[in-house]
Amino acid sequence: MHYWINELWRLAYLVLGFGLLGWLIGYPGWGVALGLAVHMAFTLRHLRKLYVWLAAPVEQPPPAGEGVWGDLFDRLYRYQKGQRHMQGRLRAVINRVQESSEAMREGVIMLDSSGNLDWWNSAAQRLLALAPHHDRGQHLTNYLRDPAFIDYFRERDYREPLTLTSPIHDAVTLEVQVTLFGDDERLIVIRDVTRLHRLELMRRDFVANVSHELRTPLTVLAGYLETWLDHRDALPERLVRGLTQMETQTDRMQRLVSDLLTLSRLETADRHDSTRPFSITALCRQAIADGEALADDSHHFRLELDDDRWLRGDEQELSSALSNLIYNAVRYTPEASTVTLRYRRSPNGDGALEVSDDGDGIEPHHLDRLTERFYRVDKSRSVASGGTGLGLAIVKHVLLRHDARLEIESTPGQGALFRCVLPAARLMAAPAAEAAIDQSGDPASSGRE
Repeated sequence: MHYWINELWRLAYLVLGFGLLGWLIGYPGWGVALGLAVHMAFTLRHLRKLYVWLAAPVEQPPPAGEGVWGDLFDRLYRYQKGQRHMQGRLRAVINRVQESSEAMREGVIMLDSSGNLDWWNSAAQRLLALAPHHDRGQHLTNYLRDPAFIDYFRERDYREPLTLTSPIHDAVTLEVQVTLFGDDERLIVIRDVTRLHRLELMRRDFVANVSHELRTPLTVLAGYLETWLDHRDALPERLVRGLTQMETQTDRMQRLVSDLLTLSRLETADRHDSTRPFSITALCRQAIADGEALADDSHHFRLELDDDRWLRGDEQELSSALSNLIYNAVRYTPEASTVTLRYRRSPNGDGALEVSDDGDGIEPHHLDRLTERFYRVDKSRSVASGGTGLGLAIVKHVLLRHDARLEIESTPGQGALFRCVLPAARLMAAPAAEAAIDQSGDPASSGRE
């Protein structure tokens, strides 16, 4: 602050001194003007020093200055040193990030808010054949033209990664994960998952082949056991007991093989977008009827329907998924429990098929793993009830083939709820569905009972 006071005193001395000189010679106004002109020249000289110093191509010490100008030069010099130090640190961090990114096997791409290529590492350059000087500023979809990726990119739902075939080599499989950051910018990580994809295909083929090969011997074994047990009265009691246990385990193995084949078919079959609508009401009523037949009066069933909507999809697959959920609700709840099948509409237009019960519920740490193959909450109870551990895995894959998802909610002691969220794009009102059926000329596909 004292520099500004000194500068004001300097201006006052100049004005008063030259004003007094002008008064002595009879021109006080010209004296004041001359004082102001001297101060202006002083200021312009220091401004020129400042400009020359700032415009210098190399770093130079600050020029000499008087009063407030000397303090200003010193402050600017300290600020420049601080900025150079900060820039050096930032440059070192950027270099380190770039070096670490270059060392990654995964491709890393940064996009601007418009989806144009801004920066990428050498792995991304190799995976997508990007040219550093030519492709910068180009839109990413010019290089990843797979329709699935374009939809994934535009929908902005990046909770799960996307697997697709490389645009360069058909034998290479890539996994793409997009993350939003900054001002609507995107960070994309691309992995080569060809080896994992091949291992997964080998696993699927192995399970499918083994399950298929087991069907014949199990069928033969089950047939002989059934024949022998038809004459149980003529057999010793110990032999009958052993044959009965063999029949039970053979039946369990047949159900397991059947579920494995179903799961394998869902995983390997081409996904199809069926245009044949069917009634959700009819689907739910049939599922309740199947549940009542399975429970044999040991459980109570309730059906709640908000409205009669129709759904485009594979009726047989969705019926199997819904039956699996009701099967679990019956098998893993005590007798006299209530199983509720409910259909309701969400505010965003999606539909929800919910199967809930008032049983013992499921511990929270089990919920994320329930759809894994062979995962059981209570292994002893599941084996005793005849479960295969594949029911929820089948449900998950059926829903994925219909652009739907499975949500699970449960509180120990308060039952469990399994919700199949159906996309609004596959739902339609009954009259629209009937018109679609009339146009297709296939009334048998309506799904009516």
